[in-house]
Amino acid sequence: MILVNTDYISGKELEMLGLVKGSTIQSKNVGRDIIQGFKTLVGGELKSYTEMMNEARALATKRMVEEAEKLGADAVVNIRYASAAVMQGAAEVMAYGTAVKFR
Repeated sequence: MILVNTDYISGKELEMLGLVKGSTIQSKNVGRDIIQGFKTLVGGELKSYTEMMNEARALATKRMVEEAEKLGADAVVNIRYASAAVMQGAAEVMAYGTAVKFR
């Protein structure tokens, strides 16, 4: 499966199959959330949250690819990511794009 953030793939003629998406809502455990709260007092990267968001993006991408495979897609083009806080310490991540088949 080819995944790109452009609306084309060089040298390929594409047949559009439709929108595909994947999403997840992730949170960290309370203990880590408290520790990260203290980190905001002194500044710096919140590594626990960085890790959480990386995991969420990977899972959302995997779910999007699974949806594209069900349509018989060869690739997903024009991939985008969106995220939103659902509550303190929890975030939704969505990956979406257009499933395509090579002609």
